[in-house]
Amino acid sequence: MIAAIPYRTFPSFHLGPLRLQTFGLFVALGILVGIAVFLRHARARGLETRTLEGLARWIVVLGLVGSRLLFVLTHLGEFADRPLAAFALWEGGLQFSGAFLVAVLLIVWWLRRHPEVPGRVLVDGIVLGLAPGLLIGRFGCVAVGEHLGGPTSFVLGWRYLGGETREGPLVPGVVVHNTAIYEILLLAPLVVLLVWMARRRVPDGWLTATFLLWYGVQRFATDFLRAYDRTVLGLTGAQYLCLGMVVAGLVLARRLRRERLQVAS
Repeated sequence: MIAAIPYRTFPSFHLGPLRLQTFGLFVALGILVGIAVFLRHARARGLETRTLEGLARWIVVLGLVGSRLLFVLTHLGEFADRPLAAFALWEGGLQFSGAFLVAVLLIVWWLRRHPEVPGRVLVDGIVLGLAPGLLIGRFGCVAVGEHLGGPTSFVLGWRYLGGETREGPLVPGVVVHNTAIYEILLLAPLVVLLVWMARRRVPDGWLTATFLLWYGVQRFATDFLRAYDRTVLGLTGAQYLCLGMVVAGLVLARRLRRERLQVAS
């Protein structure tokens, strides 16, 4: 028998008389942790957090709207018979690309209205909070059986034991790729690296460049293993976004390095 991780989905669970939706719980927890980390970084860099709290709320609200809207538009068939399910965020179904693009537009607009806030410090704090937020949120994807791949003999494959899944159908006993698990394992060292860099007070902008390069490469690679995502010319929408992230990360890293050399000379 192929060595694999035995797993059963758990889209909901009971806490006393309450029935909680696991996906929504992990997404909410990831948001709370991300905001807390962001605001703590901002305070450590001497920024006024009262103003930034409003920005954080708008990023969360509009990010959720953007991520859900993009998911619904790319999965219209799932909502033809139950259109109100488009609002059921707790069932799973958020696309990172939609949230990321909306957040970038919002941050650019916000910085133009607040020129007193150093952009690199702000964005460094955002990605510092985003990384653990994404990591925690991926547990919600694991819980509902989302972002699955095809059959595999890989040691980190997921042996499906039963339960509802967002993708499939799956036969109990089959071993498949679970890219949400892979992303958790790849995000964990990124979180550690970003925290270490923040504590070392690396020059502003390097946290952002590191996140763009690491996550861009990571997500671009793992998306090839997904079996149910729609593609255009062989790539998912997220992979096209990741190409942009990698290019932006390289451009920013080159600029930061050039600035350092200019200062040194």
